[in-house]
Amino acid sequence: MLERLFKLEAHGTTVRREVVAGLTTFLTMAYIIVVNPGILSATGMDFGAVFVATCLAATIGTLIMGVWANYPIALAPGMGLNAFFAFTVVGSMGYSWQVALGAVFMSGFLFFLLSIFRIREWIINSIPHSLRFGISAGIGFFLALIALKNAGIVVDNPATLVGLGDIVSAQSLLFFGGFLLICGLSYRGVTGAVMIGIIAITLVAFLAGMVEYKGFVSAPPSLMPTLLQLDIGGALNIGLLSIIFAFLFVDLFDTSGTLIGAAQRGGLLDQNGKLPRLGRALMSDSIATMSGAALGTSTTTSYIESTAGISAGGRTGLTAVVVAVLFLACLVLSPIASMIPAYATAPALLYVAVLMASGLKLIDWDDITDAAPAVVTALMMPLTFSIANGIALGFITYALLKIVSGRWSHLNASVLVIALVFILKFLFLDAA
Repeated sequence: MLERLFKLEAHGTTVRREVVAGLTTFLTMAYIIVVNPGILSATGMDFGAVFVATCLAATIGTLIMGVWANYPIALAPGMGLNAFFAFTVVGSMGYSWQVALGAVFMSGFLFFLLSIFRIREWIINSIPHSLRFGISAGIGFFLALIALKNAGIVVDNPATLVGLGDIVSAQSLLFFGGFLLICGLSYRGVTGAVMIGIIAITLVAFLAGMVEYKGFVSAPPSLMPTLLQLDIGGALNIGLLSIIFAFLFVDLFDTSGTLIGAAQRGGLLDQNGKLPRLGRALMSDSIATMSGAALGTSTTTSYIESTAGISAGGRTGLTAVVVAVLFLACLVLSPIASMIPAYATAPALLYVAVLMASGLKLIDWDDITDAAPAVVTALMMPLTFSIANGIALGFITYALLKIVSGRWSHLNASVLVIALVFILKFLFLDAA
């Protein structure tokens, strides 16, 4: 049955190798089951319900990717987008988390339509590479600011907006220790470095009396506080269009980049260098996002950590199925997840931020018309506390700078249209 479903022999792999690859991928991304509820609960969402939604969304998305698309790619609520959901859409803009879930659902629905009508390739190919790298780095900086804020390293200052907190407090020292531990283990190639760092800091905090023990396993918490609580009608408010676009845009490039990168690592591209069953893979991602929103979590997307399992030999969807089963098994671990403090997950956020910022090295720094929009994009995300604002100002800067410098040939219709839409938004919607 496994041979017929996953074509193991044709991919040069075995059941044992796929199982080991699935376990490897899971260990590298398992941190999301404690980080995501911690972030989204800041909106007032029930921690236990979000924990269950996170596990189920990861299970459903990864299972569809494995069985239908037959790729060793795992999915879970995405880092960066969950922070944008919690701290910008709900925290800064004041929308309810129900409306934010509606926006996530609509972005997944639009992603699904783009995948069906094959518009995705046109969008992906028409967006300048410099903006893509700037967006990735900007999300990293956004995560870094949240991590440092959660650890008490960066605090508000009425004179300078931000300032240095108490860096010798117990929480700050544990944060720095966790970050160094994660980076050190990652450098040594230790599987599950992020999860090990989170658990180690939590254990130290527990021994120091800073964390209360709540048990090891229990029946899963109720999902009812978030199940089907999304407000799609509220999300269709015209003021949320840029938010839906931001969710869609980031998910589209996250997924495409992950699929292509993972396929290249595993030799899964065809003789023409293209990814077979790309449509199925992208639709799997969009279905996962819609399912996750219905369950009660932010955008579910493909994880680049899947390359860890591919490096361990994973070549088929059986790897993804193993990851899905492990996420499902985590449902009984809610007591452990609920006792992990924010300063224990903050090092994981900063570590992910470092990885995302690495895209800046790929920018053509000798071309100011490419470098400047990328930097504007990257800086405006953390400084305005909004991924959507960073994307908007990046597109506007790119289009206007190319026009001013006389480089019309570097512009295409999609960039001009997107930039114009964002200009109109700032002039009329935000001004009102």
